[in-house]
Amino acid sequence: MNALAAAGIYVISDLSDPTLAINRDDPSWNTALYARYTGLVDNLSQYNNVIGFFAGNEVSDAVNTTAASAFVKAAVRDTKAYIASKGYRPMGVGYATYDGSIRDQLAQYFNCGPTSDSIDFWGYNVYSWCGASSYTESQYDQRTAFFSNYSVPAFFAEYGCNTVEPRTWTEVAALYGPMMSPVFQGGIVYQYFQSTNNYGLVQVSGNSVTTLVDYSYLSVAMATVSPTSTAASAYTPSLTATTCPSVGPSWSAVASPLPPAPNANLCNCANAAAACVVKPTVSATAYGNIFNYICSQDPSACNGIASNATSGTYGAFGPCPANQQLNYVMNQYYASQSSAASACSFNGNAQVTSAAAPAGTCSQLLNAAGAAGTGSVSAGKATGTAASGSGAAAGSTSPSKGAAAGVSIPSLGFSMMHVGLYVCVAVFTGAGMILL
Repeated sequence: MNALAAAGIYVISDLSDPTLAINRDDPSWNTALYARYTGLVDNLSQYNNVIGFFAGNEVSDAVNTTAASAFVKAAVRDTKAYIASKGYRPMGVGYATYDGSIRDQLAQYFNCGPTSDSIDFWGYNVYSWCGASSYTESQYDQRTAFFSNYSVPAFFAEYGCNTVEPRTWTEVAALYGPMMSPVFQGGIVYQYFQSTNNYGLVQVSGNSVTTLVDYSYLSVAMATVSPTSTAASAYTPSLTATTCPSVGPSWSAVASPLPPAPNANLCNCANAAAACVVKPTVSATAYGNIFNYICSQDPSACNGIASNATSGTYGAFGPCPANQQLNYVMNQYYASQSSAASACSFNGNAQVTSAAAPAGTCSQLLNAAGAAGTGSVSAGKATGTAASGSGAAAGSTSPSKGAAAGVSIPSLGFSMMHVGLYVCVAVFTGAGMILL
């Protein structure tokens, strides 16, 4: 990171990774993800060239995955709150979206409601300009019109269609020209290093770096533009947040309430207080059948782990690891059956154990969650790390191309002016970009 700083390269880092990310098909914002996100913030906050983070990349990519956006927005909210609580220097938290049928709703959703919940910047992955296209043929004009009143900085988080080769980058003149530069703060070219997807600008072999033909064309294209810029001290946004999209046929997530902040302490406290728990020898693959049995026999026992982005119904223990969730619902069922021995069997998969009486902080947390597990636990108490034995991660939602992350931009506070121009200055001085 210090080498990047020395080369004048600033970084926006993805917070997720291919093995630990919000799963668009089965979304959750949980203690394992919270530990990953906040741990990365801790590690990267020491480097002054890290200016922000993407809380997700193309998580919702179709109408049937829009519910997942509620969990990403909760991640935005909690990461922003964590940065503030630690007293770190300003670092923005944003989102990178795909360019498809729900692009407008996505942009509205992540930028509506309280600023504490919404994104600091908007990354837009756009591949509609291919070859010798035009401002109108590529529909860049429509994107520009839509974002003309957007209240936070917006930029192309990925661009560089390669269906026509070589890429001559005719879109650069439009992106940094008078029609677009007042609205979009540049863009990040996808991608620096060559890989099997053939989007690279350079080929790396050992310690040798060879520029490719796309690099040469991009160098020429960038040298011809001179967009206007705004100093951070003069940046005074006056636009208002967007209106939240309504739940309907093309959108499935309410903007409020959002999923609760993951709280490992709450999860651990509930786990310690459970008198009926799953046996440690039971495989996680068997959990589903037990959950289904309990929730069908006594639905109220599962209210504490509820997770419904369309209705905005969330249990306080939804962010807990699967084994702790199971212990919670087992114990709820066991208690509802007057703690009868037969109510803690589940075909021999459970056992009665000595439970610790909640005291101190645990008592406060569990009282806030309530007997039904549907109460609200203060986000300010969302501390601690994921409990050991938390089971499988939330799953990966990596897009087909991955996410661009390395950028070089001027000091800001937080205006994000003309990102792509500075990216390419760094590239052409040999510093390059990295994926984080």
